[in-house]
Amino acid sequence: MTRVRAAAKSGPGRTSDRTLLALFLDMIAAERGAGANTLQAYANDLGGFRDHLADGGQTMRSAGSDAIRAYLAELTGRGFKTASVARKLSAIRQFYRFLYAEGMRADDPAAILEGPKHGRALPKLLSVADVQRLLDMATQSAADETKAPPERLRAARLNCLLEVLYATGLRASELVALPASAAKRDQRMLIVRGKGGKERLVPLNESARRTMAAYLRLYRDLGHDDSKWLFPSFGESGHLTRQHFARELKLLAETAGLDPRKISPHVLRHAFATHLLTNGADLRVVQTLLGHADISTTQIYTHVLEERLKSLVRDLHPLSDG
Repeated sequence: MTRVRAAAKSGPGRTSDRTLLALFLDMIAAERGAGANTLQAYANDLGGFRDHLADGGQTMRSAGSDAIRAYLAELTGRGFKTASVARKLSAIRQFYRFLYAEGMRADDPAAILEGPKHGRALPKLLSVADVQRLLDMATQSAADETKAPPERLRAARLNCLLEVLYATGLRASELVALPASAAKRDQRMLIVRGKGGKERLVPLNESARRTMAAYLRLYRDLGHDDSKWLFPSFGESGHLTRQHFARELKLLAETAGLDPRKISPHVLRHAFATHLLTNGADLRVVQTLLGHADISTTQIYTHVLEERLKSLVRDLHPLSDG
């Protein structure tokens, strides 16, 4: 008997929304291998829905389709983007599907609802030249020996983060949580633990390896103790946070003369994938490198392939006007 069914034995009115939400999160953690960031996202989305219902004297357990529609309409009225509303509806659907499957409801009030219509947004594009400007600025900053030691170390760390990110296309959360063993001298492949605890191998180029070695050498030369993390910090996790990395990256972009609003770790991950495809990489290879479980996620980059095919026909077809 599952924990939900056990809770149901206590009577339909005795299981609080908070308890049902906790049980749902337990399920996606245990059965789907959801990580901490995914669990927090579900908790935030469903917590907002629960609070909205509570304000109207309703509960998640008893709410019907009309109550869900009203919540989605309110989100739209408050200016939430279509993608955000769709994501929240997805969380609500999964929650009610779970309750129905576990016998906590006799119906699924979200099953009949249609999501908001929206086109899939293309990833923000960053040119090879723009990436090179970022890399050059990071290298220049890391080589500046006039900086105070703590600033030199921060610059070397950012240089390393940027080199590794563009060389591998890692998610920011995967990058900041790399172990110190990733910087072994003979390391040619990184073993990356991605979403759901799944592991994958990602090639590491010579430039990234050199930058990692230089950063760690400076780290030790400045008297810091060895850490299990490649990018240690004093925070609760023991390593640098992705939010801190994102802030430093935006400051670097501004220094390099780029619009910081258009630069983020995720944009650089997109640049990695886009530039590979532009230069002839296979979509399945890019899927593997990015750690996408489903090829449909990687297919957001098919616009790159389409442009390359058009160019090939234009340049190589015997009847082309080009």
